[in-house]
Amino acid sequence: MKNLSVLLMALFLSVNLYAQDDLEALLNDGPEETTYAKYAFKSSRIINSHSIENVAGGVLDFRILHRFGPINGGAYQLFGLDQANVRFSFDYGITDRLAVGIGRSNVGKEYDGFVKYKILRQSTGKKKMSVSMSYVAGSVMGTLKWLDPTREEPPFSHRLTYYHQLLVARKFSEVFTLQLTPTLVHRNWVNLNTEPNDIYALGVGGRVKLTNRLATTFDYWLVPGNQLPNYRNTLSVGFDIETGGHVFQLHFTNNRGMNEKQFITEGNGQWLKGDIQFGFNLSRVFTIH
Repeated sequence: MKNLSVLLMALFLSVNLYAQDDLEALLNDGPEETTYAKYAFKSSRIINSHSIENVAGGVLDFRILHRFGPINGGAYQLFGLDQANVRFSFDYGITDRLAVGIGRSNVGKEYDGFVKYKILRQSTGKKKMSVSMSYVAGSVMGTLKWLDPTREEPPFSHRLTYYHQLLVARKFSEVFTLQLTPTLVHRNWVNLNTEPNDIYALGVGGRVKLTNRLATTFDYWLVPGNQLPNYRNTLSVGFDIETGGHVFQLHFTNNRGMNEKQFITEGNGQWLKGDIQFGFNLSRVFTIH
């Protein structure tokens, strides 16, 4: 009986040790984890443009965009500081992938709104994806009073502009991120019969991290061909400064507009002639649930 007990104990120990070795082998040879790229940009906007980043689910982002006049106004206009344009907005994350937003600009007294969905996330490991991709659909509504009494006011639909964007970005390293944004803007109302209602454009934006709390950014919009008369492509450069719950963006740009209709289709400022506006964007996030 004693020999049988010893035999059973030895058998139990051998089985137990074999099971542990087998489990360790299974864990070591198991599926590789997926690591997603984070913080390609530190804000849901590069400067003007949507960035690949979304507001997190349950989070409200209150943004104030402030832009002064052109610096070539000289000392009389205090190099643009006597003039100011403002846009304020609320962006909300329904989920980590789906966000919505509304805003209002004093330029043209325009309201705007958008829906943004993250399709792909850049990742390594088990699931490999070389880029992140999002889709944005939005609209802009003008509310200026009709001032020409000699002409009948057009229907309300003429006040609307729509845009569709595909955001494709890659975080090449912890320092550098690049984003391309092919865009279609449809304007229900155009000033001249020779102007197309549909405008095709390409946005190019990027971020270069300088320190843990400081980065430089750029935002460029190209409208190819002769789609718009007297048009100048919009170029903006600036700095992102993180201060706790705030992201403070300082920038210079040649376009006073701050919604997609304005900075994509209504640019006419020239950097070399001093048509440069200084501005800042201030973002403050609140966790709703």
